[in-house]
Amino acid sequence: MNIAVLGAQWGDEGKGKIVDLLTPHVSIVARYQGGHNAGHTVYVKGQKFVLHLIPAGILHPGVTCVIGNGVVIDPHALFAELDELGRHGVEAGDRLLISDKAHLILPYHRELDLLAEARRGERKIGTTSRGIGPAYEDKIARRGIRVGDLVDRAALAEEVRENVEARNHLIGGSALDWRAVLDDLLTLGERMRPWVGDVSLFLAQAIREGRPVMFEGAQGTLLDIDHGTYPYVTSSNASIGGVCTGLGVGPRAIGGVLGVAKAYLTRVGEGPLPTELTGAMGDRLRDTGQEYGASTGRPRRCGWYDAVAVRYAVRINGIDALALTKLDVLDGLDAIQICTAYRLHGRLITEWPSDTALLAACEPVYETLPGWEAPTKGVRRFDELPAAARQYIARLEEVSGVPAAIVSTGSDRDETIVRDDSVVGGWLTARPRR
Repeated sequence: MNIAVLGAQWGDEGKGKIVDLLTPHVSIVARYQGGHNAGHTVYVKGQKFVLHLIPAGILHPGVTCVIGNGVVIDPHALFAELDELGRHGVEAGDRLLISDKAHLILPYHRELDLLAEARRGERKIGTTSRGIGPAYEDKIARRGIRVGDLVDRAALAEEVRENVEARNHLIGGSALDWRAVLDDLLTLGERMRPWVGDVSLFLAQAIREGRPVMFEGAQGTLLDIDHGTYPYVTSSNASIGGVCTGLGVGPRAIGGVLGVAKAYLTRVGEGPLPTELTGAMGDRLRDTGQEYGASTGRPRRCGWYDAVAVRYAVRINGIDALALTKLDVLDGLDAIQICTAYRLHGRLITEWPSDTALLAACEPVYETLPGWEAPTKGVRRFDELPAAARQYIARLEEVSGVPAAIVSTGSDRDETIVRDDSVVGGWLTARPRR
């Protein structure tokens, strides 16, 4: 069974933990979009791993990790991550495959990112300023440099020279030496060479052989370049369509879709957030949930669970079930609110507005449920959750339109409930063939 795991909110939903949890049931974990602006945090027996480019499956021996053509790669960030994993005893070895069609983030992309954000002024997007957007811009403008280009020095030299000279013209100040950029790329390319190949062909053969694949997304549906809160979005397709374009697989390869959603809501950067809490409750969720970006350290904006947003993600992605994370962050609250609809210019609406300006004008319509005093932290059986917590989950299922097949009750891999009677329980019955 090949499944896609993706974010059903504005990213930071806890996808890394869920991918890590499900990895023993697959043979391959394939990342399909984004760059090192992603931050997937996984705790294994108290040890913390933060992954940016490498799929979360890398922490399991025998699992092959794939970086698809839809990902943009900063080679320095890639090797820094591999070296850090190595220091913790996790070696990629022959378990990593990088698409020769993946585009590279070059030194000037970060400069262009910072420049573009500064020019926007009050209309800034709140990017991570890591060069992700400019790298995708070069890709679409057909002037990007791909991993496969690193093998041809003569052709690469011409491309690098043209791009660096364009950078020097745009940015001004001290000129960047294109020869230094070229030499650096060639050195990095030589180290990357053993892992480079045709990802689409590899996945086609693996699927034909019956090897289960998990497709791993970064960011979240509401940050999707086409379907998110444009222009306050990422530069790639974080939704389900990115699987096909970012890995070179057909839609029939996707056997199931698992959406990951927090039991409340967070967002990093600018843009509308209808359920945002700016007072003491927002601070409480941020501090208890340690809501600070894994990639940037930026504090996240926090709010109540928005069922309108999740229903939209369910529709866009064809989500079969949810993995509900950070339930334990809500422990001890007297009451919990769920946004079930919006009020827009005095009119009640239950569907996600396609216009970001309209979303910014929406007021949340809340339903209040009782909280629970008994802790959910570390609970591993659904029937051992407090009755009010089970009631809250049941209501989230009703208003979201899909079941919560997985419930996370803590940061560690083992602090998780997988409901055996759920669709995910059925997905996990098949044994992987590696």
